[in-house]
Amino acid sequence: MHAEIEDFKTGWYGINISIRKHEIDVLIKQLKQLKQNKQQHFHISSDYEGDGGLGDVEFSIQEDVPDNMSISGFAISPNR
Repeated sequence: MHAEIEDFKTGWYGINISIRKHEIDVLIKQLKQLKQNKQQHFHISSDYEGDGGLGDVEFSIQEDVPDNMSISGFAISPNR
């Protein structure tokens, strides 16, 4: 897995995550487990090597907070 932070130079940032094919099944498994147990959460974490960057991404069930992001389909340009 490889992740980078993209600075849109507008005050907004993007996170680009590239995963290996075998990691897709691991991510799906973690999401299915999260769906079954809403008290749980899981992380995608850095190896913390190098000069710095994205350290951690946490997935949990959203409750009692408004949406501020959405999921889009394939090959759709981000709205910048």
